[in-house]
Amino acid sequence: MNASGNARGSGNSANSANGLWQDGWRAQIPAQLAQQWDLVIVGGGITGAGILLEAARRGLKTLLIEQRDFAWGTSSRSSKLVHGGLRYLKEGQFQLTRESVQERQNLMQEAAGLVDQQSFAFADYRGRKPGRWMFALGLAIYDVMAGQRARHYYSAEEFLQLAPHIGRAGLNGGLCYTDAKTDDARMVLRVLQEAQSFGGVAINYLAARTLLREGEALSGKVNGLELADAINGDIHRVHATVVISATGAWADGLRKQQGAPAKLRPLRGSHLVLPAWRLPVAQAISLMHPQDGRPVFCYPWEGVTLVGTTDVDHSADLQIEASVTPEEVTYLMAALDFQFPQAQLSLDDIIATYAGVRPVIDSGKADPSKEGRDHAVWLEQGLLTVTGGKLTTFRLIALDALKHLAPLIPQLKQGLAITPLFRPVPVLRNDKRLSSGQRQRLQGHYGQHAAAVLGAAQDGELETIAGTDTMWVELRWAARHEAVLHLEDLLLRRTRLGLLLRSGASAILPRIRAICQPELGWDDSRWEREQETYLSLCQRHYSLPPREQIKDWRVAYP
Repeated sequence: MNASGNARGSGNSANSANGLWQDGWRAQIPAQLAQQWDLVIVGGGITGAGILLEAARRGLKTLLIEQRDFAWGTSSRSSKLVHGGLRYLKEGQFQLTRESVQERQNLMQEAAGLVDQQSFAFADYRGRKPGRWMFALGLAIYDVMAGQRARHYYSAEEFLQLAPHIGRAGLNGGLCYTDAKTDDARMVLRVLQEAQSFGGVAINYLAARTLLREGEALSGKVNGLELADAINGDIHRVHATVVISATGAWADGLRKQQGAPAKLRPLRGSHLVLPAWRLPVAQAISLMHPQDGRPVFCYPWEGVTLVGTTDVDHSADLQIEASVTPEEVTYLMAALDFQFPQAQLSLDDIIATYAGVRPVIDSGKADPSKEGRDHAVWLEQGLLTVTGGKLTTFRLIALDALKHLAPLIPQLKQGLAITPLFRPVPVLRNDKRLSSGQRQRLQGHYGQHAAAVLGAAQDGELETIAGTDTMWVELRWAARHEAVLHLEDLLLRRTRLGLLLRSGASAILPRIRAICQPELGWDDSRWEREQETYLSLCQRHYSLPPREQIKDWRVAYP
């Protein structure tokens, strides 16, 4: 967006046939909102994106709006794992585990390069739970659900070759299994772009303020929304056959306008980001925390090592970005010290932190980690609320939401079978400038647009940014075509450089500016304001809390 408030670098229409946001797309918002829609979806995370795609490909006139940026909430702050939920077996959630395992397999095939296989290693120590045989039984069930068979147990000597940095005292051996990982925010963007290629429309920074109803009574059927544009302050009204709230942990907000009771228990999951060289893990290492037995993971992601996650009640204002607390830092550092005592990790090793709020249905359990992870769907006077669930099963959640609408929308009675998530992606031609990994990355992250991203690269922009897996051209492409309205959109969600490099990637901001400022159409004063706001955000919400508030983990968890 330039100084006068006009967006550049994003599509000739928010409903662009190629799925991109083209130049001047926000100018078309009033005309688009004036139309009658079959569905209006509130929430630009993975659940809303999945519903937009499944509805649009079935010919429904569907609009998605997001009060902040796409994937701003939970869908850019998850653990990045596309997994079957091994721990759900322990809780007896066999159906959820089966669905998750099958969807994991589907996504690895349909989104290769965006959803990648990740092996996990779990050390078996004398006297530690859950023990070899209990864990092996769970893995055997896991294999049956996935339709595969693999060797899981390794001797101590073999296991140390797979995970050489773990503690050796009392090590019997270890178990290995396979799940998958992704860039959660990029998954949202790719699903949104696929949906727009089918005629769906996705608009960020457009907030739902008030439900509109047929008649004035609270019991009147919901038939639209009053919206507020966060960029220019305009107020709009939009009408639809059905309004869908896919706002995750924020879902009780619209439901309260219906007079419905709150049903959600927001839980915070926090993570630490460390340099890969400081904690090198080719395998993802999983362990049970020495204090409470909760699973903690350390895994390679985008050129760094992620450590997480916590699972605690989140009582702060949901409109304020979640942040890691001093207690959570102590908790995660204790897990690292327990599993990697020889590494002698310190707070100085932490590049960044992030925290997300999970939408969990409140069943009143004392331990938040014991709450179920199933999704829920409620249809209340024309407002369909979809919340809970997992990143892995977002397609199934979307189809379940549409199934609830079949009595109201005749087109949905034609069937809601699972179909491939994305259309086939043309294979990139061999290019000597790209490694095989880079080629697969472009195809997975950008799908139909991979060749265009490659073609947009200027001199040196196919090089990988040091300390990450990101190429410079990804910044140019995002600024030009991916609805970037603030610098944080570019560096925390379209790319993840704000998490992968210290101080929000401040050291390379001059080169980022040289690439992206012309694409965005921002003048110097606009860039400098955006940069100041972004760096302040990183300091407040993506960095360590004040160190004097962080207890010594060796004392807190002796």
